Amino acid sequence: MSEIFITSDLHFSHNREFLYQPRGFANIEEMNATIVDRWNSVVSPQDTVYNLGDFALNNIEVALPYIEQLNGDIIWILGNHDTSAKISAILQNCFNVRLNHSGYYAAPLKFNKTNFFLCHYPTLISNFDDKHFSQHVIALHGHTHSKEKWQDLNNPFLYNVALDAHNCYPVNIEQIITDVKNKWNEMRLSIYG
Repeated sequence: MSEIFITSDLHFSHNREFLYQPRGFANIEEMNATIVDRWNSVVSPQDTVYNLGDFALNNIEVALPYIEQLNGDIIWILGNHDTSAKISAILQNCFNVRLNHSGYYAAPLKFNKTNFFLCHYPTLISNFDDKHFSQHVIALHGHTHSKEKWQDLNNPFLYNVALDAHNCYPVNIEQIITDVKNKWNEMRLSIYG
């Protein structure tokens, strides 16, 4: 059975120490190769992966072979570094990647009975006030390069899926739901007792 994964901010070929060193790599080549290895260790060719932007930065020709190696049917929601030249190069050369069908920069997603809003940027769309988990929309984002899953510790429904927050692995959608439910229940207990 196929699974769904979500991630963002791969930044292949972004040869800057401030990016690859906090991720634990000595150089960009090590980072690029490790991202592919970790991705393919959890994602099968039959799985679906939503990438919330920023596949690559700088030399797209260096990045293309890495993107082509990634398993899964990759649905791409654009980020701030996804220029028209990069979009064209990736779509013409990487047959495992396609743009999302409901708009380039954001998309809704429903998995089982849980609603998601996918966007490269952190986007507040759900208040914590409602006591019923099913009434919330979980906003998934990247962009910040934070190692934290939550940018706003007071909102369990704003979840960071970027590689930086997940040791350079894509995140399974069921794991996201578990993480958010656990955080939500923890917060409810502290507020409502």
